[in-house]
Amino acid sequence: MKKIKTLLSLSLILTLFFACKKDNDTPSGGAHKVIYKAVGSAGTNINIAVTATGVSGGTETFTSLTGSTWTSPEYTFPANAVVATAAVSGTGPSATSTLKVQIFVDGVMKAEGNSTGTILSAQGTYSF
Repeated sequence: MKKIKTLLSLSLILTLFFACKKDNDTPSGGAHKVIYKAVGSAGTNINIAVTATGVSGGTETFTSLTGSTWTSPEYTFPANAVVATAAVSGTGPSATSTLKVQIFVDGVMKAEGNSTGTILSAQGTYSF
């Protein structure tokens, strides 16, 4: 479990560190409200979630999660934010079990990451 948590944290930090914004992107003009959601198939148990908080590359880790769904608190990302990202891990009862992580920006789903199997690790990233 600690190994999975470390791996998720490292992957999230590396994503934040290496993500870059294209120079030709137009500015968004304001802050964004971001919510992360994780949804597992029947019998899936979500254990850990690591999310970007929108504050200078900050992350928040949620441990000891249970159940097949999870929703983060709402984060406010500043107008100059580059990326929103989340990684979620869990376990499934069979090789066909699924886990998806979704990123909602200003109420609209913008990105989704999926995982299949008994050991599940899904990551989603959205570039502003």
